[in-house]
Amino acid sequence: MFGETIKALRTAHGYNQVQLAAALHLSKQTVSNWENNNIMPSVELLLTLADFFSVSTDHLLGRDDRPTLDVSGLTQTQVAHLNLLAQDLRRQGG
Repeated sequence: MFGETIKALRTAHGYNQVQLAAALHLSKQTVSNWENNNIMPSVELLLTLADFFSVSTDHLLGRDDRPTLDVSGLTQTQVAHLNLLAQDLRRQGG
């Protein structure tokens, strides 16, 4: 589950394994091992990944399939506009 989630996030953000590894100051082998469910990241790296992809740790661990969006620094009006946009996109099918 974790490996599939990381791979989906990586590809959705346009990174290959080498690019993601470089962005996180890790080896490509580490990213590959995550995606193949050979190893799990440390708690510290899990938090780094959540921040990097702007998702919750629960999402990364498969406990919550709803991705999150960091809206810190936005006004309540801006957040409301984003919510309306999300609703419109769901109605349109993506």
